[in-house]
Amino acid sequence: MAPATPVALQELAVDVAPSADAALLSGRLLTGELSVEGACEQVSAHFLAGGEAEIVVLALTLTPPEDRGPWLHLGDRVWLREWVAPGSPCHSVPRDGSEGALTMPYLSQRARDEIVALTDRDLLPAEGATDRDELEQCGTAAIVSCALQRDAVMYGSLSVARSIPGPWSQQLLADYRLLSAALAAGLAAQHSRSLLTDALAVGDQARHVQQQFFATVGHELRTPLSTIIGYAELLADQAERQPPGEFAAEVGRDAGHVLTASEHLLDVVEDLLGTGRLLGAEDSRLSVDVAGAVADVVHWHRVPAEKHGVTVVNGVPAGLSVLARPAGLRQVLTNLVGNAIVHNRHGGRVEVGAQPLVGEGGQPRVRVTVRDTGRGLSAVQLRSAFEPFVRFAGPSVKGTGLGLPLARTVAERDGGELGADSTPGEGSVFWVDLPAG
Repeated sequence: MAPATPVALQELAVDVAPSADAALLSGRLLTGELSVEGACEQVSAHFLAGGEAEIVVLALTLTPPEDRGPWLHLGDRVWLREWVAPGSPCHSVPRDGSEGALTMPYLSQRARDEIVALTDRDLLPAEGATDRDELEQCGTAAIVSCALQRDAVMYGSLSVARSIPGPWSQQLLADYRLLSAALAAGLAAQHSRSLLTDALAVGDQARHVQQQFFATVGHELRTPLSTIIGYAELLADQAERQPPGEFAAEVGRDAGHVLTASEHLLDVVEDLLGTGRLLGAEDSRLSVDVAGAVADVVHWHRVPAEKHGVTVVNGVPAGLSVLARPAGLRQVLTNLVGNAIVHNRHGGRVEVGAQPLVGEGGQPRVRVTVRDTGRGLSAVQLRSAFEPFVRFAGPSVKGTGLGLPLARTVAERDGGELGADSTPGEGSVFWVDLPAG
C-alpha cells in the first residue's frame, strides 16, 4: 500500500488539461522557437500573470545562462534567478548578500521524483521543521516545486510560491506539470548541443594531446613499474629462502605490499593506455550488430562468471545495430559485464538486453542494458560511480576505479551516453545508449 500523502501536500489531478497559453508556450520551446532563457522569462511571466503565484524561482545546474547578469551564481554549478510580483514579500535569494538559498531538505527530497505542491508551511510534519523555518524567513507560505530532469540527469529546478496559505488551483498545477517538463526537455537538448559543440571544437586537438600523453605514460611509467615489480618478486623470493627470522619475515611481508601496490598501479597504466589507443584511433564509426558484440563479450567472460558462480544471460534480440566503433563498443560492454559479475553475489545472475529507443530529437537509438543481482548502490554512491578512482567494492575485488569513467568517455566519443539505475539490496542496471546503425 502506497504511503499516504502528508496533509500539507496537495494531490495533482490527472484529468485537468493545461491552459491554451501553457500549451502554446511549451510548443514554442520544444520546437526550438524559443531559447531556454527566453522560455524562462515567458514561463515566469505566465505564472505571475495568473495572479495566483507571487514569485517564480528557477535554478540551472548543468547549463549556465548566456546572459548571466540577472542570475545569482551559487557555489560552483548553480545559477539562480527569481521573478517577484510587485509588493510581494516572497524571496528566495538572501537579502544580506550571502551566497545561499532555500535548501528545504524535506520537500527537496520529494521534489526530485515528483511535483510537490505545499499548501501551508505550518502543516508540515516535524521532519519538515527546517523547511518551515526557511519558508517563513523567505515570506513564503505555499510553494510548488520539482526538479527539471531527464533520464535521471538534473538540469535545475522550477518553483512557484506565494505568501498566503491555501490549496493551489488544479489549472495552475496542470500548467506547471506541462511547462516544467518542456523546460526540462529544452535544458537537456541545450546541454547536449553544448557538449557536441565543445567536442567538435576540441576534438582534433584532444586526440593529438591524448596520443602524446598515453605514449609518454607507456614509456615513463610501465618500464620502471616492471622493474619495481621484478625487484619486489626477487626480494620476496630471497626472503623466503633465508633461515627463519624476524628480519626475513619483515622483508617478505614488505616486498608483498610493494608488489601488490605496483601491480595495482600497473593496472591503472594499462587501463589508461588501452583507452588511449581506442580514443586515438582514426577508424570511423560503423554499423555494429549488437547481438554479435554482446555474444563476444559474454563468451570472453565465461571463466570469470564460472569462478564467481554467476550466470550470464544474453537476451539481446537479433536485428539491432548501432553506429559505433566496434572495438570501443566491445570495450564498454566488457567493462559493464565484468563489473556486473565481480560485484554480484554467488549464485547471482547477469542479464544483458537491448531495445530500440527514440531520442529527444526523434532520432532512433538503441539502449543496451546490463542488469545484475548484486547488492546495489545507494543514491549517493550512484551519483559518484562514474568519477575516477571511486570504488565501492572491498579490497578483495580487483579494480582501479577507472573502468566506468573511461567507458563513459569511449561511449560519448561515439555519440552515446552511459548511465545507471540501482536499488540497494536488489541490484543495478547499467546502460549505454548509442545512435541506431
